[in-house]
Amino acid sequence: MNAMFPLDPGPEQMREMGEAALAYMIGFLQGQEDAPASGEGGGLEAARAFREAPPEVGGDFEPLMEMIRVAAAKAYGTTGPGYLAFIPGGGLFAATLADFLATGINRFVNLWEAAPVVAQVENNVVRWLCDLFGYPAESRGVLTSGGSMANFSAIITARRALLPDNFLSGTLYVSEQVHASVTKAASLAGFPPRSVRVVPCTSELRMDAEWLRQMVRDDRAAGRGPFLIVASAGTTNTGAVDPIAEAADVAAEEDLWLHVDAAYGGFFQLTERGRARFAGIERADSITLDPHKGMFLPYGTGSLVVRDGVRLREAHYAGAHYLQDLAGEAEIPNFSEYSAELSRDFRGLRVWFPLKLHGVSAFRDALDEKLDLARVLYEGLREVPQLELPWEPELTIVPFRMRGGDDEGSKRLLERINASARVFLSSTIVEGRFTIRACILSHRTHRDRIDECIEIVQRAAAEVAG
Repeated sequence: MNAMFPLDPGPEQMREMGEAALAYMIGFLQGQEDAPASGEGGGLEAARAFREAPPEVGGDFEPLMEMIRVAAAKAYGTTGPGYLAFIPGGGLFAATLADFLATGINRFVNLWEAAPVVAQVENNVVRWLCDLFGYPAESRGVLTSGGSMANFSAIITARRALLPDNFLSGTLYVSEQVHASVTKAASLAGFPPRSVRVVPCTSELRMDAEWLRQMVRDDRAAGRGPFLIVASAGTTNTGAVDPIAEAADVAAEEDLWLHVDAAYGGFFQLTERGRARFAGIERADSITLDPHKGMFLPYGTGSLVVRDGVRLREAHYAGAHYLQDLAGEAEIPNFSEYSAELSRDFRGLRVWFPLKLHGVSAFRDALDEKLDLARVLYEGLREVPQLELPWEPELTIVPFRMRGGDDEGSKRLLERINASARVFLSSTIVEGRFTIRACILSHRTHRDRIDECIEIVQRAAAEVAG
């Protein structure tokens, strides 16, 4: 290191460290095909070995890289083709480079005058997200850390737009299958539990629009203040899509805000099948989208788009004298005025880079492939006599379980499937039953791994059934 300026390595040292990191990353990504989908195990023991305070005097670079190697190996294989648990996060290499460059130049994106080109690139991304759903020119959006923050910001915006300052009589409507981040966001936004009204679902696990309509009318008659409907464009449990057009009808009839949580499913809007299943989503007042899901980007890349950008700004803007030297809203937005955050990383580059490098069609084709693979998995598992598949996949989640209400059998089945280390699935509870779910949403998952998954499940089911 530079003896006079130890925090600034010289060019040769930077090159050595950079080449070592790049070599590791290339090897890591090239090894994903054979890496265990559930990780190597022993993660907690490995973590204990890294419990330490920072040293007084710096050390070598190689031991730091060893921590990265261990950390990656002793974790779920979220970047591999066999990871079908929860919601996969593939992580595009182009986005990796974008993050390296974004943190290196370290420009401030949230006030446009500080870095106009950087802010314009992020604005391009937000504008593309708005255009994807046919939003008008006055729409606005922000890139967030994920769907949880986007849902929180959406509720804050709806509350500010439609409720008085004393908003505790406000009532919002969610389905039984809503993501937990929505109910958490309602609590963080100041609403007591009684304000969150749970609408029953149909047998397909979609929000029942007639129940919704009646509940809103009954609540209004009882003195409550209905203001918000949250519909799901792909639930986490089963991938079910709520009747968005019917929810939009109720919102229009009752003058309510319609928010669509499309964190998991939203980017299927790029495909013909996705657009058909999301009919009416263009009527939503706001939409949550997670590029770190449907665009295969690194974790920490969420977004919110709002039809009326003025309302988003009114809910989040707060001026400060120490910012008076910087320009106000202009042809490029000050994203800090539309978000809870002032300081944050330049998230837009990790979206823009892959879009420019690969083109939108590459993402559309990959998402169409995932829809096809979900159908392949569903049809293959239907042929396994020991299984029941209560719901057809609307997107790319395939839920299944052992026949005959055998929850213990389903638990043993999941253990045997995951013991293969070739695929890794997760579980949930649906209608009081232990249910296994496979979620296909990695750009590295292709037909060969899904065929292998069917064979693994078939063998495991036969073994469990005895």
